[in-house]
Amino acid sequence: MLQEKKIGFIGSGNMGEALISGLVLSKAAKPENIICSDISESLLEEIKNKYGIHTTTDNIDVAKKSEIIVYATKPQILGSVLKETASVLDQSKLIISIAAGVPLAAIAAGLHKDLRLIRVMPNICAFVKESATAIAAGEFASEGDVALARAIFDSVGETVFIQENILMDAFTGLSGSGPAYIFIIVEAMADAGVKMGLSRKDSLFLSTQTVLGAAKLLLESKEHPGQLKDRVASPGGTAIAGIHTLEQGGLRTTMINAIESATKRSKELWDMMVKDFIENNKNGN
Repeated sequence: MLQEKKIGFIGSGNMGEALISGLVLSKAAKPENIICSDISESLLEEIKNKYGIHTTTDNIDVAKKSEIIVYATKPQILGSVLKETASVLDQSKLIISIAAGVPLAAIAAGLHKDLRLIRVMPNICAFVKESATAIAAGEFASEGDVALARAIFDSVGETVFIQENILMDAFTGLSGSGPAYIFIIVEAMADAGVKMGLSRKDSLFLSTQTVLGAAKLLLESKEHPGQLKDRVASPGGTAIAGIHTLEQGGLRTTMINAIESATKRSKELWDMMVKDFIENNKNGN
């Protein structure tokens, strides 16, 4: 699907490089068809040598030469980069933004054009090709455009298509922020292992591997987590004793409240970002 497409990345930081790596190493796209830009010439040289792609410091050059343009910039500078490249953007190009917190409505308002827009939110696990990524489409994006976006981000994990205005904040609270919750759980499990006499190294390894194994079992078995929990928790055994303590501590309620709080905060930041983004770009080009 992507083999003959010219793909450009404006911004080659951590997430930009993760996507380039995913596309090249999975052979989803040809290196000679990928171009990226950045302000750091040393970073571009490193990426060019590592992946065999084209690089430039000129964002407009990337936009001109690409059929699919991925804006992999920080949200604070997305507006200025869109302004810079707006003159060469038209309906022939698929435009994808991974800038956190900037909704499609704000991007459309900033560009003042009817364009094929896609908003994507990967999470930090893209760095190990295990991202849970949400994809939302703008008014003029087709089903084929969504398929192209999914092909790109499937190279660094798994994707889901959502209705942005309704569910993007919920995705942020659950999967966007979710790795942080898991890191805390793993750290807490490791601390418990140390308390019980295990070495810090062994305890951290066991905690991490346990979470990895549990997640893989859930994905591959297709069983409900409650069913798998019941298979571990034998009558009068150790697991049910531990589960009882977790329930006494309100683990489920705390986790639900945490995701709800993160979702609400995402909406607050979303509202502020929309106002600032539109205000800073209201004069257009």
